[in-house]
Amino acid sequence: MAEEDQRAAYKAPAPFPRPTRPPPPPPLPAAPEERTSRAKTEEKEAPENNVSPAIAEKNSPAVPQKVADPVEKYSGGSIDRDAVLARVETEKRLALIKAWEESEKTKVDNKTYKKFSGIGAWENTKRAAIEAELKKIEEKLEKKKAEYAEMMKNKIVEIHKAAEEKRALVEAKKGESFLKIEETAAKFRATGYTPRKLLGCCTR
Repeated sequence: MAEEDQRAAYKAPAPFPRPTRPPPPPPLPAAPEERTSRAKTEEKEAPENNVSPAIAEKNSPAVPQKVADPVEKYSGGSIDRDAVLARVETEKRLALIKAWEESEKTKVDNKTYKKFSGIGAWENTKRAAIEAELKKIEEKLEKKKAEYAEMMKNKIVEIHKAAEEKRALVEAKKGESFLKIEETAAKFRATGYTPRKLLGCCTR
């Protein structure tokens, strides 16, 4: 009991007063235009603020929120990267195939050109040889033709000479026959003999 009395008799010292901040200065009176615009704004916002949260939530359209799946996004990016790499590899392979095709075609074109050049040279050589041989044959033929022509001319001259000789013989025989006939006719005139062949021809 004595202890309780002592505690009751003991009083705690009063706490030190806390320093108080000076009150803020009163706001300046707003201009009439500002007060009017502020009042209108408060009036417009008042109905919106008075709407209960439940009604506002009910009236607001429900917007579905799509939560991105990090695993799916990562897998899609990996697939896109693989597709791009595959496309790049395909394009590279096609480009190499195209380059190889063009190179092989160029080689074939060069070989074909060389073969055509060789064939053209062979053709020109053979043609030149044949033309030279033909020219020789023509020269020989011309020479033989000239020789044959000379031979024919000589033969013609010989034939003409033989014909002239034959004509001369015939003409000589004709002259001899005329001479004999004239001599016989003279004898007939001298003797008064009449040829029998002529009388026989006339009497018939």
